[in-house]
Amino acid sequence: MEILSNLGLGLETAFTLTNLLYCLIGVFVGTAVGVLPGLGPVATIAMLLPATFGLPPISALIMLAGIYYGAQYGGSTTAILVNLPGESSSVVTAIDGYQMARNGNAGKALATAAIASFFAGTVATILLALAAPPLADLALKFGPAEYFSLMALGLVASVVLASGSLLNAIGMVVLGLVLGMVGTDVNSGAARYTFDLPQLADGINFVIVAMGMFGIGEIVRNLEHDETRNLVMKKVKGLMLDKEDLKRIVGPVLRATGLGSLLGILPGGGAMLASFASYSIEKKVSPNARNFGKGAIEGVAAPEAANNAGAQTSFIPMLTLGIPSNPVMALMIGAMIIQGIQPGPAVMTEQPALFWGLIVSMWIGNLFLVVLNLPMIGLWVRMIMVPYHFLYPAILMFCAIGVFSLNNSEFDVGLMAVFGLLGYFCSKLGAEPAPMLLGFIIGPMMEEYLRRALLLSRGDPMVFVERPISATMLVLAAIAMSVVLLPSLRKKREEAFHEEE
Repeated sequence: MEILSNLGLGLETAFTLTNLLYCLIGVFVGTAVGVLPGLGPVATIAMLLPATFGLPPISALIMLAGIYYGAQYGGSTTAILVNLPGESSSVVTAIDGYQMARNGNAGKALATAAIASFFAGTVATILLALAAPPLADLALKFGPAEYFSLMALGLVASVVLASGSLLNAIGMVVLGLVLGMVGTDVNSGAARYTFDLPQLADGINFVIVAMGMFGIGEIVRNLEHDETRNLVMKKVKGLMLDKEDLKRIVGPVLRATGLGSLLGILPGGGAMLASFASYSIEKKVSPNARNFGKGAIEGVAAPEAANNAGAQTSFIPMLTLGIPSNPVMALMIGAMIIQGIQPGPAVMTEQPALFWGLIVSMWIGNLFLVVLNLPMIGLWVRMIMVPYHFLYPAILMFCAIGVFSLNNSEFDVGLMAVFGLLGYFCSKLGAEPAPMLLGFIIGPMMEEYLRRALLLSRGDPMVFVERPISATMLVLAAIAMSVVLLPSLRKKREEAFHEEE
């Protein structure tokens, strides 16, 4: 079977000493990032992008991917032990996980999170391996019109699934599209939005935007919060589940894995949406529903399985279509571009070792997470107690060094600071930076496919609605935007955002 030969190639690529080392580094750093509230995989990957310049492409992508799904795991540790989620997708885990810890079952809660995450990650990796080839084959049949419509659908989905004001989300996407146009037009050679600054002639570097908006902006915002971290217990015991516990988590883990795998593919959804949805479902269908919020083990198993499955399957649209489904995938596409790889379906055929090696490394990374993290609970407990203001200067220094190393330019460091301020003010205004980053990445590609489609159709815009696949995606985008514009949904969306704040 072709799938077995492809996985064999992936095993051969992933099981080299170098790639195993970078996979280990990725999941270790990812777990540490998840444990430390206020950092997160987006800011960390943004800061580490310059460090990947000298790495082989496959090693760089394996490490960055490990940081992402490792952070989903690490976020549960602080959620359970301190009631302070390290990741947004671990907010739901804290509801019952922290209560389990208070009841003396912190070990069981952590073991449940580990088992659920490993199982969901394994299943999602298998789904990724099975779904990627047919999707890539389908994508190879796409023309410029289909790609333009697909990207338009992706941007609309990121607006629909963003929290807070719909107007803010649309504004951030438009801002991202405008920033993506800065530089020299490749067709006419005219400078666009450069303000006569020669440093902007080649456009704004993706790393500068990512580091500023997510690195500096998020870090400064987190300095406002002086959270008290009170550990329920400093020594965690009882990391084994009995038969009754295993019986109770089987159903939630299976349901959450399926739901998380599906929602992870959606643009803008991913791990956070999956964890919230799975918890809501389990609260309705579980025979132990009355104990939810009081330390129900199902309330830990479901969101942890869902967020890990969602994190893994979010790679599907990125690897097969070249479309980022969330900010982390946008950063992964940026890393591929930095390495000279054109994201899209051609990656599978032109660089099969990279494609399948990355997929196999995800299973290896999930195994590393279980083997390493449960015995190292003591280390993560000590890390939780590190005051955030001690970490801030070091993070700021690494950001500045990383950006300066791009072109040895002080201008780039200043531009990063500008985007840092922009990210901070956007967060204060309730405008998520994620849609802006997606617009910044997708915008130039959308423009290119728009021009190609109009060139092939001799300027006829009807090409976008005459081709069935393109028309279908545009209709889906229009329906999604129409639904979210309904007054009742808009009000509920904004109320939910203010409750989170």
